[in-house]
Amino acid sequence: MPEEAGASKPASACDRRGFKDNILFNGFRASTLFWGARFARWVWSFALIRRSLVRALTTSAVLAAGATLAGCNSDDISLASNAKANQPVPAKLIAQMDAKNMDLQSPILVRLFKQEAELEVWKQDRTGRFALLKTYPICRWSGDLGPKVREGDRQAPEGFYSISPAQMNPQSAYYLSFNTGYPNAYDRSLGHTGSELMVHGDCSSRGCYAMTDEQIAEIYSLGRESFFGGQKSFQFQAYPFHMTALNMARHRNSPHMAFWKMIKEGNDHFEVTLQEPKVDFCEKKYVFDAVKPPDAKRDPVFEASAKCPAYVVPDEVADAVREKQQADDAEFAKLVAKGTPVAQINTGIDGGMHRVFAARVPNGNTGLSEAGPGPSLFAATEKAPGTIPDTVNPPRGPVTSPSEPLTASLSTTSPSTATSSSSTRVAAAAPAAQNAESEGFFSSLARKVGLGGASADTTATTQQPAPARSKTADAKPPHPDTSIPKASKESSKSETKQASTRPPLKPAVTDTAVASAPTAAAFAAPAAPQTSLVAGAQPIVPANSFDSRFSAAK
Repeated sequence: MPEEAGASKPASACDRRGFKDNILFNGFRASTLFWGARFARWVWSFALIRRSLVRALTTSAVLAAGATLAGCNSDDISLASNAKANQPVPAKLIAQMDAKNMDLQSPILVRLFKQEAELEVWKQDRTGRFALLKTYPICRWSGDLGPKVREGDRQAPEGFYSISPAQMNPQSAYYLSFNTGYPNAYDRSLGHTGSELMVHGDCSSRGCYAMTDEQIAEIYSLGRESFFGGQKSFQFQAYPFHMTALNMARHRNSPHMAFWKMIKEGNDHFEVTLQEPKVDFCEKKYVFDAVKPPDAKRDPVFEASAKCPAYVVPDEVADAVREKQQADDAEFAKLVAKGTPVAQINTGIDGGMHRVFAARVPNGNTGLSEAGPGPSLFAATEKAPGTIPDTVNPPRGPVTSPSEPLTASLSTTSPSTATSSSSTRVAAAAPAAQNAESEGFFSSLARKVGLGGASADTTATTQQPAPARSKTADAKPPHPDTSIPKASKESSKSETKQASTRPPLKPAVTDTAVASAPTAAAFAAPAAPQTSLVAGAQPIVPANSFDSRFSAAK
C-alpha cells in the first residue's frame, strides 16, 4: 500500500503541471492538448475582454448622447438656479394673460423705446399673433439717441437682437439680467465694438437699460417661462423712439436718420403682421422677412458683409408694409411742410429716465426721455414700480466717451431755435448768466480756474450743466393705429406696481390705478448743487454706488 501510495505522486505532479511531454493520450501528445486548451482559454478571455470593451464604449456613447440631449435642458436648469431667478410669474399677470387669450409659456417679444423710456413685453396669443402684454417704465438708460458704436461710449444699443437662454444671467451683480447680444452681425460688419450690454436691475446704467429689481424679476420670469415652453430665443427690438411720422419729422436732421429708417422697416413688418420678423444681414444692412424666390431650390444664405443673395419678401407682407410706409411718408411730408420744430441734436445730456422715477429722485429729471404722442400709461404722481436705490444717478451733464464726444453730439442747434414751454424738461438747471463787468477780479479768477461751480456727479467724470432742453408747444397727434388691433391697444394699458420695501426676493410690483397727468413743475430740475471740487479732480463716489461695484459682467 505504501508503494501504491507513492505511485500516486506522479499523478499529482501531472495535476499540477499538466500532462508530461512523454505521456500519450488517445494517440496525441498530452502537451499538445494542454497548450491547445490554454490557447482556447486565452482566445475566450480576449473575446470576453473585447466584449466588455465594446460594451463600455457603447455605454459611454449612450451616456454622451444622453448628456448631449440633456444639454437642451441644461439651460432650463441654469435659468432658475437660485431663488430670485425662480420667482413665479405674478398671479395678476397670469390673469391678464388669460384675459388676452395667452398661455403662460407661449413665446414673448420685447420692444424698447429710449425717448419714451418704456419697455414693452409682447406675448403670442392662441391665434398665433403677438399682442402687448405689459409696458414697463425704464428707470435709467445712458448715452444719446442713436446706435452704439464703440466700447466705452456709454451708448445703449439700438437694433434687432436675439436672446437665448444662455444670455439670461441669474447670477447678475445687478439682481437679474439678460444680455442684449450686442454686437450682432450688422454691428460687427461696421466694426462696432462693445460687450456685456444688458437689461438689468439696480436702476443704474453705463450703456445698459436699467429697470428696478422688481421689474427685472418679472421680465426675467416671463422670459424663463417662454424658454420652458420651447421658445429657442426671443427677439429684442431697441428703438430710439416710437417710429411714428411725428418723431421722424422731429429728428429729420439727425445724423442717424438713415439707420433709423432701416430699422423702422423692421418695426413696420412687426406692426402690420404682429409676427416676429425674420432678420438677416447683407451688404451691411438689415433685411426683414426674406425668403427664397419661387424658382430657387435652396434658401438664400446671408452674410452681413457680403453681397445680398437673391430673395423676395412675401407679397402679403410687402404690400402691407408698403401701404403703411406710404401713409407714414405722406404724414411726414405734411409735418415738415407745416414747420414741425426739429429736435435739438447736441443736448449734452447723458441718457434718460422715465418721469415716474424722476419725480422721486433728488434733483431728478427725465433727461432725453419724454412722454410719447399718446396719453401716458404712467403718471409722475403715482407710486414707482419698484424700489429706487439711493445710489441712482439721474441724467445730467454732457455725454462723454474715452476719447471724444459721441457723433450725435458733434452738431449743435442754436439756442435761439429752442422755445420754452410749460412741459420743458432739463437735465440740470442752467446757471444764471454772470455779468463779467460786475463780478470782482478774484471772483472771476476763481471761476476761470474752476474753484467753484462744478457739479459733482456719481459718474467717473465731472460733468458740466447742460442748457435747458425744451419741447415744442405744438400738441402731438395721437399715435397712428394703422396696424395693431384696437383690442391689443386697449389691453396694453397695464398698470404699474409698487414694493414698499426691498426684501431679499423682489415680489411682483402691485398694480395701481393710473393717476392724472402731472404738472410741469414735477419735472423742473432744481439748480445744480455747488461744490468745492477743484477742476480736474475726481468726484467722491459712494462705496455702494453703481460705478464702484466690481463685476466682470452685468
